[in-house]
Amino acid sequence: MIKSRGAKIADWIIVFICVIIIFVCLLPIVNIAARSLSSADALMRSKVILWPVEFNVDAYAKILSDVKYTRSLGWTAILTVICTALSMFMTIMCAFPLIYNNLKGKRVFNAMIIFTMYFSAGTIPNYLLLKDLGLLENALVMIIPNCLSVFNMIILRSFFYGIPESLKEAAELEGCGPFRTLINVYLPLSTPTLATLSLFYAVGRWNGFSDALMYITRTKELFPIQLLLYNLLQNMMSIDIATQEGFTMPGVTEGVKAATVMFAIVPILIVYPLLQRYFIAGVTLGGVKG
Repeated sequence: MIKSRGAKIADWIIVFICVIIIFVCLLPIVNIAARSLSSADALMRSKVILWPVEFNVDAYAKILSDVKYTRSLGWTAILTVICTALSMFMTIMCAFPLIYNNLKGKRVFNAMIIFTMYFSAGTIPNYLLLKDLGLLENALVMIIPNCLSVFNMIILRSFFYGIPESLKEAAELEGCGPFRTLINVYLPLSTPTLATLSLFYAVGRWNGFSDALMYITRTKELFPIQLLLYNLLQNMMSIDIATQEGFTMPGVTEGVKAATVMFAIVPILIVYPLLQRYFIAGVTLGGVKG
């Protein structure tokens, strides 16, 4: 079909708007990358905008030579993999039984699960509970409390509802029990949704630091990269205030801070394009059924 001139102009306007949005989104990342590759003098003189000035990789060398940075990056990667795998297991195990109409107490289970989505005990009761369970200063405190998202479970359950009932009946006629039906029928057909939810969980864990900030204060070996970055920013603020007051304080440089930010965002930027083709399909297919 041949488009009219007005339709072509509208398409070009949309393309122009998309390019502007992409450019605006990329500007902060480009600026941070340029700052991480510039000299300390150039950063102090505020000469760095979108291109490195007095190019060097000293900031990255400092990070890679400092055990606390490399340890934090490695621990965050391990934590992200563990949390994503556990969260996906819990989400699947919670969503699949709820599609059976003959499940006893189904309405009660649904009501209890949905209730937790809208109401929570609050920060202080959660802290006291985790303290009584002995999870403070423990790696499990960043794994167990948030291992299931009700919102993600509802998306997956809605997608399971959309799979034809005849496939489940055929599997049962072949002698498949619930677990074999799940593994052989439902999971292979749910690849887009599973990939999308895995991305949600992975990004949430990689970017999360509030739980570590509240529950891990002394065990620095368990600090994720985002908490380390938060502490760096707090340190930089203290240095700036001291400098304004006429004091000199040793601390991290702007270049190191920018390089740490790059280490924190680059892994997600690499992973996202690999799962992008599943992203729209997964959210759409899981959101329109019910």
